[in-house]
Formats: sequence, structure tokens, C-alpha cells
Amino acid sequence: MYAVIEQGGRQYKVAAGDVINIELADVEPTAEIIELDKVLFVSDGEKIKVGSPYIDKAKVIGRFKTNAAEAQIKGPKLYPTHFRRRKNSSRKMGHRQKYLQITIDSIKA
Repeated sequence: MYAVIEQGGRQYKVAAGDVINIELADVEPTAEIIELDKVLFVSDGEKIKVGSPYIDKAKVIGRFKTNAAEAQIKGPKLYPTHFRRRKNSSRKMGHRQKYLQITIDSIKA
């Protein structure tokens, strides 16, 4: 069984046992479970449910490894640059995105 969920403006294809990195969300620092209720698609191999845009009463349960405060991880360091040719002008900045790492426990549809 797998599902397609939406979180933070991105869509993820998840199944039970998957470990995914989602964008930072407003979660209690002591929380151990997160419920993602924006489920777009659910398939169990034979039956398919498609939402318009979301499936009612469907949710995906995810678990942090210890709690939400310790589940934050950092992505790769990116260096976007602005460069204007023939102007002797360039600018370099750094950016490092933070993510929450969760393990998918179950899909309820």
C-alpha cells in the first residue's frame, strides 16, 4: 500500500516503513508523532482512491526517531550566485535548508 501526500508545497510518494525528509513544520518540540492529512492518492495494489484535491478521512501517520526537536536535519549547503556580465559585479550567498526526518508508520484511508 502506498500514498501520495502533500506537505510544504511538495508531494511525496510514501509507503509504510519509508524514511522521508519533509520541510520544517509547526510541531511541538516534544511531539513523537505527526499526522499528515493532505492525502492526494491511495493505492493498495488493487483499489485506487483519488481525492479532489484531498481524500476525506485519510491520513498518514509518521513518527520521529525520538522527538521533533531532535528530528531536525540540515540539507546540503548551497551557494547561489548573482552575476552580471561586463559590470564587475557578482554576489555570493549561502543557504542551508532544514528538514524534519520522519518514518512512515501507517496509512489510513
